[in-house]
Amino acid sequence: MSYTPFRPFDTSLDQSVALALLRQATGGADDGELFLERRRSEALVFDDGRVKNASYDASEGFGLRAVCGETAGYAHSTDISEAALKRAVETARLAVGTGGGALADAPALTNKRLYTDLDPIEQAEFTVKLDVLREIDEFTRALDPRVVQVSATIAASLQEVEILRPEGALLRDVRPMARLNISVIVEENGRRESGSTGGGGRTGLSDLMVRDNWQTTAREALRIAAVNLSAVPAPAGVMDVVLGAGWPGILLHEAVGHGLEGDFNRKGTSAFAGLMGQQVAAKGVTVLDDGTIPDRRGSITFDDEGTPSGKNTLIEDGVLVGFMQDRQNARLMGVKATGNGRRESYAHAPMPRMTNTYMLGGDANPTDILADLKDGIYAVGFGGGQVDITNGKFVFSCTEAYRVQNGRVGAPVKGATLIGDGATAMKQIRAIGNDMALDPGIGNCGKAGQWVPVGVGQPTLMIGGLTVGGSAA
Repeated sequence: MSYTPFRPFDTSLDQSVALALLRQATGGADDGELFLERRRSEALVFDDGRVKNASYDASEGFGLRAVCGETAGYAHSTDISEAALKRAVETARLAVGTGGGALADAPALTNKRLYTDLDPIEQAEFTVKLDVLREIDEFTRALDPRVVQVSATIAASLQEVEILRPEGALLRDVRPMARLNISVIVEENGRRESGSTGGGGRTGLSDLMVRDNWQTTAREALRIAAVNLSAVPAPAGVMDVVLGAGWPGILLHEAVGHGLEGDFNRKGTSAFAGLMGQQVAAKGVTVLDDGTIPDRRGSITFDDEGTPSGKNTLIEDGVLVGFMQDRQNARLMGVKATGNGRRESYAHAPMPRMTNTYMLGGDANPTDILADLKDGIYAVGFGGGQVDITNGKFVFSCTEAYRVQNGRVGAPVKGATLIGDGATAMKQIRAIGNDMALDPGIGNCGKAGQWVPVGVGQPTLMIGGLTVGGSAA
């Protein structure tokens, strides 16, 4: 398979013509851009000893946007041509009307590179990928006779974007993504349980396919499944909870992160609306959204409006100090854009979204935090969850959790759910560990029907008085 760099202005569309049409669409508007994208992706799934699915997808198109006040006109097409762009201009102009405004200042430009531009799909032949998946299946089954099913997935994609701004700037970015995931089902005495883990980021497939790496992943998936085989019904009630480092930061992402996105706060629908400068979390709690971490799943050189990605402090020592902003919401709120204007694809308009959202570590030893837990739950892994942005109320299911009594970690528990609200939970943080870690690179975030890759992270935390929904009274 040969790879030709995405250069729409070198082929089917003349850049000077496109710029003239973009300026026609944004005349009298506050902002706008022409977003062009080509995306290719491949996924191989090896399940229960055979290839279950092998897919390859390719798409390309453009999205044209004109913004005037709180209104935005958006048109998109898979046809990157002058004729299609002219039709899009007519649609985008409907939002501008007679206009009369002036374009906002252009975003700053950056030469920073946060990840490689190599195509991860082409880093290994199709047959090599299948051979690795077969090896994973055979290796994992040989680890434990209780293994009855193994599912392994290798996925890679390459997104190439060009953003043409009305000021004439043209920005280009190549965004790779690779991921390996392994799931295991074990059976003992008629009882079946599962475990799953994986990882990846904006890197190539080479590292993920190294034998030592996938063997570590396979052992971890098996460990989780084996732990759940001995799990007892979770208790229910209000109790203290210790959250592990790393992936449990998904609770922070959902229960707090979404509430700190600019659009929800501008519209007054967030539980954090109107609280800027106030204490919204316990002392010592500092939360950042950082899209500048090299090779991370949620990182972007610049966002989908052209604003360079940033390292943005949202909560500092418990005080709310910032929101995540795209250009439109930042302008309407009288603040600067933070590099958080993201979209799923050319067919979607950008909106404020998280990148890598995490809490900084404290000075407590994680072992001491657990020793201080008198009667509660130690939650290490999470599955699905639901959050109401307007009040921050959340419900999260634990995939790996343990009962703790008098500082001793006891039996694993099954069926535990954590229930609470983000604002209250942040104020009830009683201890912050010194072991801050980021997740292994498995997160996707949904908002308004759009999905984007994200990262999460946190240290070990003790949160007082969460409601634990379990399967035993």
